[in-house]
Amino acid sequence: MGKLLCISLLVAALAALFGYRIITLRERLLSSREITQNHLPNCFTLKQLGQGSEDITILPNGLALISTGLKYPGLPESDQPGKIFALDMHDSRMKPVELRMPRNFDLDSFNPHGISVYTDRDDTVYLFIVNHPQLQSQVELFKFEEEDLSLEHVKTIKHELLHSVNDIVAVGVESFYATNDHYFAHYHLKVYLEPLLGMPWSSVVYYSPEGVKVASEGYNFANGINISPDGRHMYVADTLDHNVHVLEIKPDKTLVFEKSVAVGSLCDNIEVDPETGDLWIGCHPNGEKMLLFDPENPPGSEVIKIQNIHAEQPVVTQVYADNGNVLMGSSVAAPFGGKLLIGTVFHKALCCDLK
Repeated sequence: MGKLLCISLLVAALAALFGYRIITLRERLLSSREITQNHLPNCFTLKQLGQGSEDITILPNGLALISTGLKYPGLPESDQPGKIFALDMHDSRMKPVELRMPRNFDLDSFNPHGISVYTDRDDTVYLFIVNHPQLQSQVELFKFEEEDLSLEHVKTIKHELLHSVNDIVAVGVESFYATNDHYFAHYHLKVYLEPLLGMPWSSVVYYSPEGVKVASEGYNFANGINISPDGRHMYVADTLDHNVHVLEIKPDKTLVFEKSVAVGSLCDNIEVDPETGDLWIGCHPNGEKMLLFDPENPPGSEVIKIQNIHAEQPVVTQVYADNGNVLMGSSVAAPFGGKLLIGTVFHKALCCDLK
C-alpha cells in the first residue's frame, strides 16, 4: 500500500510540474496576446519573396540582401531550395533580383537563416549566411560580386559550439558572433524537451580561425544579434524574455552584460541604423500562434524601434503591427531612405513608407 501511495504521489507531483511548465511556457510565448492593427502608409508586397524573407541587411549604397526559403519544423515551407535576393532601394520599381549562386555549392540543401555582411579594406563585400542543410547548423562564407549580382563560395564553417545557430553578425573577413537559440543540438530534445525545461541555456559564440569560444550565455532563446555603429557594443534579442540585451565587447572577444531593454514582444532579428544607432526589430506578438500555425487564426507581425538604447530610459516604439491578415510572422525590419522593409519567416515581404 505504501509503495502504491509513493508512486501516486510521484505521478501527481510530475503532473503538477508538467502543468506548471506548460503555463510558464504559454506566458513566455504571450499566448493570450491579441494585437491592434497599426499600419504604415503606402505598403506593398515585394514580388518573388512569397517563400519568406527571414533576414534582410542593407548595404550603405542601398542594396538590400534578403534570405528566403527557410525551412523550419512546424511552420509552412516551400518545396523550393533557399535563395538570396538583392533589392535596390533606390529603384522605383522595387523588383528583387535573385543572386546567381556558384556551381560548386549544394543548392538543393540550401536552407538560409540569418545573414550578415562585412566589407574589407579593399571594398570586397563578404556575405555570411547561416545554413541548415538537413536541419544541421553551419555558416557559409561568400564573396558578393555586385556587378553581376553573384556569389562566390569561399568556405563552409562548422564547429561543435555552432550547434543551433539562428543569427550572425560579421566582425571580420572570417570572424563573427553567432547566436545559438537552443542548448541541445538534437531536434527532438530542443523542440520538445528544452521549451518545457525553460532553462536559460542558449548562448552567443565568437568564431575566428584563431579560436572559438562562448562569448556570452544565460539566454532563454538567443535570437537576433547585431553590433553598434561604433563597434563597442553587441545587441542580442532574447525572444522568450521579451527583451534586448546590451553587451560590451571586451578585447578578448567576450561579451559583458550591461543592461536589458524590455520590448513586450518576441524579438527576432535586429537591424541597426548606422547613422542614428536606432534598433529596428521584427517581432512575433504571439509565439503560440507561430508554433501552432493555423491559417484561420494566423500569427501576426510587429515592428519595434528602440531609440537611445544606451540612455537611462531608452524609447521603445511600436512602428507597425498586423494581426496576420496582411503579414504573418514578421522576423526583420530594415529601414533605408524613408522606407521600411519588413520580412517574414515563411510568408511574404512588405515595403512601406515611414512617413
